[in-house]
Amino acid sequence: MTLKLEDKKAIVADVADVAGKALSAVIADYRGLTVAEMTELRAKARQAGVYLRVVRNTLARKAVKETDYACLDEVLTGPLFLAFSLDEPGAAAKLLRDFVKNHENLEVKALSIGGKLLTATDLGAVADLPNREQALAMLMGVMLAPVTKFVRTMVEPYAQVTRAMAAVRDQKQG
Repeated sequence: MTLKLEDKKAIVADVADVAGKALSAVIADYRGLTVAEMTELRAKARQAGVYLRVVRNTLARKAVKETDYACLDEVLTGPLFLAFSLDEPGAAAKLLRDFVKNHENLEVKALSIGGKLLTATDLGAVADLPNREQALAMLMGVMLAPVTKFVRTMVEPYAQVTRAMAAVRDQKQG
């Protein structure tokens, strides 16, 4: 099907807009997937907050040219789809990692975070990135540790005196 120039411009503008807002991007080769499998993947992507789109490579190059994902230009060959994480950085990577487990025909080509091109072998590391709530919980734990240590240090002399008095009491009773 031939696209008109207006349609191509609309596709480029749409993908460029999403790429400008996205936290990470994943490129995968979808050859060998059935229509039902692609529909299943698209439904899961919507639930996970991932923008998934099959775009011609020339249009994709133009769309990501002025974004952090310009590094993906060299990987855009063959029938590919773009998956952009909109809510959390590892969402697209998690989605595709889990989908690849059951569908061997899907092949992740590359991914990008913060303008850096990563290989498909880094998919697991990106997928394991914590979401916002998990990252905040880890940060709070790190911030709380010095305060907790300080309080324990301040209370320890009183605890030692109490233990010593209890030992003296037990010794006199026994």
